[in-house]
Amino acid sequence: MFKKVLIANRGEIAVRVIRACKEMGIATVAIYSEADKDSMHVHLADESVCVGGPRASESYLNMFNILSAALVTHSEAIHPGYGLLSENSKFIGMCKEVGIKFIGPSETSVELMGNKQNARTTMIAANVPVVPGSIGVLNTVEEALECADKIGYPVMIKAANGGGGRGIRRIFDRKELPSSFDNASSEAIACFGDGSLYMEKLVTEAKHIEVQVLADSFGNTVHLGERDCSIQRKNQKIIEEAPGSIITPELRKKIGETAVRAAKAANYVNAGTIEFLMDKDFNFYFMEMNTRIQVEHPVTEMITGIDLIKQQLKVAAGLKLEFKQEDITFKGHSIECRINAEDPANGFMPSCGTVEKLHVPGGLGVRFDSMVYQGYKIPPYYDSMVGKLIVYAEDRKSAIERMNSALDEIVVKGVTTNIEFLRQIIQNKKYLKGDFNTSFIEKLLESEAKS
Repeated sequence: MFKKVLIANRGEIAVRVIRACKEMGIATVAIYSEADKDSMHVHLADESVCVGGPRASESYLNMFNILSAALVTHSEAIHPGYGLLSENSKFIGMCKEVGIKFIGPSETSVELMGNKQNARTTMIAANVPVVPGSIGVLNTVEEALECADKIGYPVMIKAANGGGGRGIRRIFDRKELPSSFDNASSEAIACFGDGSLYMEKLVTEAKHIEVQVLADSFGNTVHLGERDCSIQRKNQKIIEEAPGSIITPELRKKIGETAVRAAKAANYVNAGTIEFLMDKDFNFYFMEMNTRIQVEHPVTEMITGIDLIKQQLKVAAGLKLEFKQEDITFKGHSIECRINAEDPANGFMPSCGTVEKLHVPGGLGVRFDSMVYQGYKIPPYYDSMVGKLIVYAEDRKSAIERMNSALDEIVVKGVTTNIEFLRQIIQNKKYLKGDFNTSFIEKLLESEAKS
């Protein structure tokens, strides 16, 4: 096992990784920007190194500075968390060149799954169902128009090397396509440095179902069940739960086996997530693979009892998985709400400032993953998420009741948050019934605007 690990991230995921390392007796190194010198992960780590200015491009995306910090502190491995450099194949290659283990998949797997069109081709070859769409990248608006005419509207255009909901546009009419194509390409260039786009049929009234997979370097691959991530705004997840409320044991087995087949087709090692769209007739289609730990991994941990960060560390250190598929059981129900510093009443505008008062809910089955503390100053340079409120109970109804109670109890003063908005969703009649899909929030906001 590694003696020292550098965490190439910030915020709650950096804190989460540090906790896992501490429990395993692994020393930790935190990196931080000038804006994050007082952040929780800096205080908790055994060592810390400033890697640049406040903007992510100056610090958390500065590959040279991060690798220099790892070498100077004699770190044996780097955990990338999620976002930032977690799916950057160039960074993985640079780690390998200097003899530092990247805690995640190989450079080849990341490149393969990172290019969404190549990923589609790989899945088709592995007999994994995919959404009908373009064959190869669309180079011009004319090609996009021709493709859309063939598969039929509505369609989605997506960044070929994208993620996180960026570089995506929904198109319902032919006349919308040219401007949407240009806008999506421009956003993809700004976010990923690559404006390549591809097209898929837009599956309406769909649920976003993803499957957690875990694979070691000895050919063993398992799935840890599914998560329903359909509650999202502009392709950004807000509430996730496990297991999916409409997933039967038979469907779970089928979609789980499909996810394992997909991971093996990518020669995948470490923790990853296969994301599917599921239509109202329970047909599911491969959407993409996230080659990293997910924000919402805690709900899977809660229903399986498996610590995914520890498993990442063990697999990266060359150990075999300690369990087989038949050893994994699913018990109870878990829900996660993302607590964001943003103002839902003002177009979800990010809110920065000092956390003047903080009270975190507790009790049986309540978990709060965060980097926030009283007096902490939320900087304006990064993602607006300040924490994840997670609950666990014996069934979905009890988990919803527990989340209601936890949302009533949590207090974050000094900045505006989405807590009341989350409470509104959790108490919605359709959510209570499990009758929701990826357009749930969009319709909710439309209904509020009309009233």
